[in-house]
Amino acid sequence: MANYKRTKLSCYFSYLSMASIFSLPPLLFNTFHENYGVSYTLLGTLVAVNFCTQLTIDLIFTFFTKYFNIKKTVTVMPLITSVGMLIYALIPWLFPQYAYIGLVIGTVIFSVSAGLSEVLLSPVVAAIPSETPDKDMSLLHSLYAYGVLLVVIVSTAFLKIFGTENWMYLTLFWAFLPVIAFIMFSSSPMPEVNITNPPDGKNAGKKNLIMTLCVLCIFFGSAAENSMTNWISSYMEIALTIPKVIGDILGMAAFAVALGLTRTWYSKKGKNIYKVLFLGMAGAVVCYITAGLSPFPALSLVACIMTGMCTAMLWPGSLILMEEKLPHVGVAAYALMAAGGDFGASIAPQLLGLVVDKVKDSSIILPLSEALSISTEQLGMKAGMLAASIFPVIGVIVLIVIKKALGDKKALN
Repeated sequence: MANYKRTKLSCYFSYLSMASIFSLPPLLFNTFHENYGVSYTLLGTLVAVNFCTQLTIDLIFTFFTKYFNIKKTVTVMPLITSVGMLIYALIPWLFPQYAYIGLVIGTVIFSVSAGLSEVLLSPVVAAIPSETPDKDMSLLHSLYAYGVLLVVIVSTAFLKIFGTENWMYLTLFWAFLPVIAFIMFSSSPMPEVNITNPPDGKNAGKKNLIMTLCVLCIFFGSAAENSMTNWISSYMEIALTIPKVIGDILGMAAFAVALGLTRTWYSKKGKNIYKVLFLGMAGAVVCYITAGLSPFPALSLVACIMTGMCTAMLWPGSLILMEEKLPHVGVAAYALMAAGGDFGASIAPQLLGLVVDKVKDSSIILPLSEALSISTEQLGMKAGMLAASIFPVIGVIVLIVIKKALGDKKALN
């Protein structure tokens, strides 16, 4: 039997290094806004481009999985990340007048790699023989959170010491890490991964229903997580008037710690994934409403951080739920789940950015802004948080439907 220890470590490191794709751009949002005049709506659109590109990759794998060589695709995947980040970094030198176009091009390229990682790394880890596959899955996703923490701390320190005008050198550094993952994958054996698992035969209708509900669950869970992930840095700085360095450490980094520790906890002692998902969705509702309505900055800060704990298991937990209720699913099922997650992650931050721009530019809310003694931009940020609470609210409803749909059956073989 092949020793897949290196393969598992390669997947873990790849997921860790992939964190820069998602966490570095939000840290630079205000830099792009101030230096290149990119609006908040366009910044939200940049996030949408990221996840829509991933969504496209997810859908391609959902319907055309059999045409791909899994080993070669997984191996080359980190290099695509490096190319995208490299283009990102070269913007000030190659096309400073068209910075936003450069941001979009770089985002599209490294988002292809991100889409591939979400589609392929989970089924590869699931295919490696293990006595605790659900905990391996949770550990895989926890490393992403620790990657976010690493990116936030290193990037914040760099920008503080060398200034935001040198952000491109920071991006060059993060572009190097995926190369290590490429080298690791190149010398690792690949387990036999199930390509497709069509829902036919016995219980086909039930399987389709459960699969659909799991996709909806990961959609709303991803939306709840990524709304905060992509906007917490700007929210700390603008709505709570916390200096950027402190805000990034207390906000985004603490969010990542809460995310990672919760996933690590589940990988060690977790059980009853349905209950974990339900409490996570309900907790996220409370956190978003508190962040949006609380007049106390400290309480809003705590609510933002606690959102990390509440949403930590919503993405990996949805995958674990699918694996429990629909055993032996293939790459196509993981691709469909990734599509649901990426669709949620693309819509939610864009919606939040749109709400912020609409509210802050509206003359109607000016009296309210004056009454609360806060700027219209701050009010817009708070309104965006309240708008984002709709995603976990609907997520709770989806989980209730899942429980009713499953009835007494624990799994559909």
